[in-house]
Amino acid sequence: MTQAFALPVSLMDAHGKGRSVPDDRWGNLMTAAQAGNGGAYNRLLTEVAAWLQRYYARRLPPSYVDDVVQEALVAIHLKRHTYEPERPFRAWMAGIARYKWIDRLRSINRDRFEPIGGFEAPVEDHGPAVTGRLDVQKLLARLKPAQANVIRLVKLEGYSIQEASAATGQSMALVKVNIHRGIARLASVIDSDDDVA
Repeated sequence: MTQAFALPVSLMDAHGKGRSVPDDRWGNLMTAAQAGNGGAYNRLLTEVAAWLQRYYARRLPPSYVDDVVQEALVAIHLKRHTYEPERPFRAWMAGIARYKWIDRLRSINRDRFEPIGGFEAPVEDHGPAVTGRLDVQKLLARLKPAQANVIRLVKLEGYSIQEASAATGQSMALVKVNIHRGIARLASVIDSDDDVA
């Protein structure tokens, strides 16, 4: 029995015309896997592994990439029961991938060693990016969840207003209002922190 995984999703725009948003193919595969479809799960892990390989190849020295890909796949497997089908799969998976990347950066920093025979592999310093990301997460935690969620999706993950609306269940107008109010709140928090320092 074959199952269709790509279900079209349509939204009404401001003029009442239907517009489609990208389907969540991997989310559909994970949902099928949660229901016991092993073929869907194998296909999902194969495609996700290729994405993770590219993701880590841009962020880590080559000798670490395969290990971190495997760690991320194991984490996805162990956490698969936490995936909620109404949420975007890529955002859920990217969160796991980021945490595994940060874990590896920490372990690289802990396990520094002297290069053998004067050979040094160029490794980009990701420390400021990691620290900045952690600071952003702390700031977002000070907002209302609805505001933090749409700011994270639109401003950090690159979702469009429509996609964030579909992912959160908020209207497009409410997404815009929550982004505006959330950013204003963040600015006042940062200003008040600067006054204390």
